Amino acid sequence: MTDITVPTLGESVTEATVGQWLKSAGDSVKRDDVLVELETDKVSVEVSAPEDGVLSDIVAKEGDTVEIGALLGRVNAGGSAGKAAPAKAEASAPAKDSKPAAKEEAAPAASGGKMTDVVVPAMGESVAEGTLSTFLKKVGDSVKKDETIAEIETDKVALEVPSPADGVIAELVASEGDGVTPGSVIARISAGGAASAPSASPASPPPPAARAATEGAPVSPSVRRISTEAGVDPSNIPGSGRDGRATKADALDYVNNAASKASSSNAVTESHAPRDIGPREERVRMTRLRQTIARRLKEAQDSAAMLTTFNDVDMGAIMDLRKKHQDSFVAKHGIKLGFMSFFVKACVNALKEVPAVNAEIDGTDIIYKNYYDIGVAVGTDKGLVVPVVRDSDDLSLAGIEKYIADLGKRARDGDLTIGDMQGGTFTISNGGIYGSLMSTPILNPPQSGVLGMHRIENRPVAINGQVVIRPMMYLALSYDHRIVDGKEAVTFLVRVKEALEDPERMLLEV
Repeated sequence: MTDITVPTLGESVTEATVGQWLKSAGDSVKRDDVLVELETDKVSVEVSAPEDGVLSDIVAKEGDTVEIGALLGRVNAGGSAGKAAPAKAEASAPAKDSKPAAKEEAAPAASGGKMTDVVVPAMGESVAEGTLSTFLKKVGDSVKKDETIAEIETDKVALEVPSPADGVIAELVASEGDGVTPGSVIARISAGGAASAPSASPASPPPPAARAATEGAPVSPSVRRISTEAGVDPSNIPGSGRDGRATKADALDYVNNAASKASSSNAVTESHAPRDIGPREERVRMTRLRQTIARRLKEAQDSAAMLTTFNDVDMGAIMDLRKKHQDSFVAKHGIKLGFMSFFVKACVNALKEVPAVNAEIDGTDIIYKNYYDIGVAVGTDKGLVVPVVRDSDDLSLAGIEKYIADLGKRARDGDLTIGDMQGGTFTISNGGIYGSLMSTPILNPPQSGVLGMHRIENRPVAINGQVVIRPMMYLALSYDHRIVDGKEAVTFLVRVKEALEDPERMLLEV
């Protein structure tokens, strides 16, 4: 008898609600079949069967609130079904997330060693799914413990999946391009065994049976949430679950396919069907990171009342300070003194004076942040990421420079974690390193402000009635006008300008 328990649900999530059982007590189950859906205030989680057998007992009922580690039910590995499964449930197609079960039957078996599952690691808070982008090993390859076997791409970062043990790749349960969730099995390793060659004609999954719409059937919280977000009627979603219920996979499939086809038939001009490409064109699928960047940038435009205010700053004082103390700074701290640390300090001082720029909107409330975690936009080969410098107000110039250098290196190497990019209160974007003279940076939701830096350019300016040539930089502050008034935005930018033009006062906090 094997217990089915509530898995880890992510950082700060301690309980969930049992949304829907997809199997009944007495049903036969396969390893990795989805048994039950759990709903939290952030994500929905699917709990799979740990082994082949019979679902002998359901302990937690639909609607119950359960904590991490709580008992949900039990699977009897050696038992037989206590009752005949409903014909509709048996005939229906497997849910989207139970595709690996079909692949297991076709996978080559290994001999001579204990089998170890390779599972998808936790992807971070609020990240419930990723795409298996690449297998770095194939069936029959030898692997060492902690050697990277596969790469998983989420909408935020790319993750490497290490081998849990020494051995030989016995089978690949998932395929490249499959959607995977934390804890799902993607491969199996035979400890010390040799994998046999895959069969020439692997078994194909049974053809899906016709599914009826879920009209009149109970709707699970995950299906209801997906339907609401997509603006579709849940009763129109064909169900493959028990008693004809729609599962989370059914809802996602319907929203992503059926709904988009219906909308394209209503307006040809708005159709998103792929167009034919010419001989001098190339079609490349967007990565999940690029898709998320596109979605979030559009959401920022659609949800925020975004406005940009500009100013310019004389960078001469900071340039002179760097030139004067650069050698001794490097000798003491082991890193060069750059411009970004001054900008972080200047922004922190301005945020303390204008707290609305360091706040966010939550429904009809405003959340003021009494800490200063500054996001620093970094360009990588895969797209723009915004790692966060934590507690910037407590760091020295050297501490900020080291923090940013480490984040930048890990961003370029693809080693950033989800935690490195979550929770920023304000963002700084430096387009000047690419030669930008002026731009309007876009907000990083749910933040209410972002500062754009630009290139330093010698320009004639009037000082004390004289025209002189000074190293000038344009600054741009984009802000959410729903929470930040124009006066506050201008005041913030003027305080940043004043701090940069007189860095001694900024560092002395006078």
